[in-house]
Amino acid sequence: MAISIFAFVVAFLLIASGGLLLFYREAMLQRIQEVIHPNTKPKSLLASFQASGFSIGEVVTHFDSVLPKSQAEVSVAKQRLIRAGFRKESTVKIFYGCKVIVPLVICALALVTGLASLSPFFVYSSALALGYIAPDFWLGRKIKKRQSKIRKGLPDVLDLLVICIEAGLGLDQATKRSSEELTYAQPELCDELRVVVLEQRAGRPRQDTWKNLAERTDVDCIRNLVTMMVQAEQFGTSIGKTLRTHSDTLRTQRIQQVEEAAAKTTIKLIFPLVLFIFPSLFLVVLGPAVLIMIDSFKSLFNT
Repeated sequence: MAISIFAFVVAFLLIASGGLLLFYREAMLQRIQEVIHPNTKPKSLLASFQASGFSIGEVVTHFDSVLPKSQAEVSVAKQRLIRAGFRKESTVKIFYGCKVIVPLVICALALVTGLASLSPFFVYSSALALGYIAPDFWLGRKIKKRQSKIRKGLPDVLDLLVICIEAGLGLDQATKRSSEELTYAQPELCDELRVVVLEQRAGRPRQDTWKNLAERTDVDCIRNLVTMMVQAEQFGTSIGKTLRTHSDTLRTQRIQQVEEAAAKTTIKLIFPLVLFIFPSLFLVVLGPAVLIMIDSFKSLFNT
């Protein structure tokens, strides 16, 4: 078993190092070609594979039809993928293909490492179940991470929106300008704002585009922002003042969340203190006294 594990680790490291060397070699050659010939765009290894009709996504999509699924399940998966930032049509097939490939890969690892010899039925069933739900867990973490970035970057985007509106731009032009200016600072939220701009150019009403933004992101502060903007547009109040007020509210909520997390640390420190620090402290402080008492009782009973 130890020899098989060692052989598997060595083979994996060799393949990974070879792939990294090949990737960096292609990247370095591409940068040299761009410096020598700035007008030409050399193809990378992945691009040449894709040009020849080979791609990892196409291989994974062939396993899509293995799993039985309803239209409702596909729509829910598509909505979750959109919230994670994947909008291509092929991502749904890749997602369901991964739910087939990942269990097979985990079963192969269990077979190579020798874990299957302990209890084949339990190991293989656990590997299949874990591999089936692993893409869902990964997608859930991806969604939460993206929502957290959107939530943190919203006050900055609102400040730029307020500046653009007070400078004389309309809400649509301010949204477009903000999505262009903050592309590198807040890429996730600016990506969603670009979708809003594209939907408005396609002819959708402004309220519908912002409501679609709230549905795509599924972030509470975005929903509150959309509700405030719709109400401001209906009642004719100032959009700039509304956005500024919402931005100040978000910053106040962020400060309160930090203060709440700091207040919880005293309670959370109780468990490591009781389980790890106090036993070692008692051992250091009372250990010598206990040893002396044991020696005293031994000498007392021996006499």
